[in-house]
Amino acid sequence: MLRNIKLATLRTLKAAGVFGLAADSGWRRQRLLILCYHGTSLEDEHLWRPGLYMDPMVLEQRLETLQNGGYSVLPLGEGLQRLRDGNLPSRSVVITFDDGTYDFYRQAYPRLKSYGFPVTVYQTTYHTDYQRPVFNLMISYMLWKRRGEILPDGKELGLTAPLDLRTEKGRHKVVRSLIDQAEREHLTGRQKDELAARLGKFLGADYEVLAAKRLFHLMNPRELQEVARGGVDIQLHTHRHRTPEDEALFRREIRDNRERIQALVPSSAVHFCYPSGVYRPPFLGWLREEHVVSATTCDAGLVSRGTESLLIPRFVDNQNRTPLDFESWLSGVGDLLAFRRAATQRYIPRETDP
Repeated sequence: MLRNIKLATLRTLKAAGVFGLAADSGWRRQRLLILCYHGTSLEDEHLWRPGLYMDPMVLEQRLETLQNGGYSVLPLGEGLQRLRDGNLPSRSVVITFDDGTYDFYRQAYPRLKSYGFPVTVYQTTYHTDYQRPVFNLMISYMLWKRRGEILPDGKELGLTAPLDLRTEKGRHKVVRSLIDQAEREHLTGRQKDELAARLGKFLGADYEVLAAKRLFHLMNPRELQEVARGGVDIQLHTHRHRTPEDEALFRREIRDNRERIQALVPSSAVHFCYPSGVYRPPFLGWLREEHVVSATTCDAGLVSRGTESLLIPRFVDNQNRTPLDFESWLSGVGDLLAFRRAATQRYIPRETDP
């Protein structure tokens, strides 16, 4: 109901010319919109998890909207600097992608390049070297492929039967059980991949065929170097896609991440993105100690000169967002009407050393 009311309100405002007035206002010119993307589907990932993956054609439509709307798409560092200096061009936007996945290389990068838009990729680096599927994504996807079923057994995987895969809630329960098992047994990345392969066999899936599609891989070193040569800005996202609440471990994540990035590509690596959008107050001081100059969240909002540089909001775009909602945020109207800004502060760990 609220969604329908919101869309009706946006349609009325757009028809009345409010979007255009807001986009060209002095208020909007003093603000920067940072767009956040994650995955761009290679196959049907956007149907499985529309909050994380986008159909490539929808991404194409977004880029066309930016071009046709006369938006100034700036590199991240330049956009933040010009915001501080007070000389942003009108309709300023920055594009960011989290994680640095293989699908970025295959799907998003060629499209961004064709439009001539700069982009920042916040690259987590563990899976850049360890070229196997991201565990929690792969197991969730395989279970989704068997959606609508109830499996009578799961004891060989340490799961309590029956496994109800008919709903997202039921599938998430299985995913959570496997993640908890991996944490409890301190499984390495390689051991988690073996567990995922066992799940695939149990589900009747050819795990190696599925893994070969690289649906849940990160860019490998060669691909990362290729996009960097093409102008993609590679920045920090932690090495293992996690933010420990222990200072020494947290700072190790930044250092390992920066060291691996700089070994592969020419990057100052001073901009950071919180994995899963999760942040805690102590993180800000630790990031400053590691000479990080900006950090983006998944909180919703435009960036102004008064924004804390280590708690920068973004607009998280995905398959569930309508073109009207997207346009509203480009103009600034979406920010003015936003009633929920803070992202859920929930962290799911991903990786350990192999």
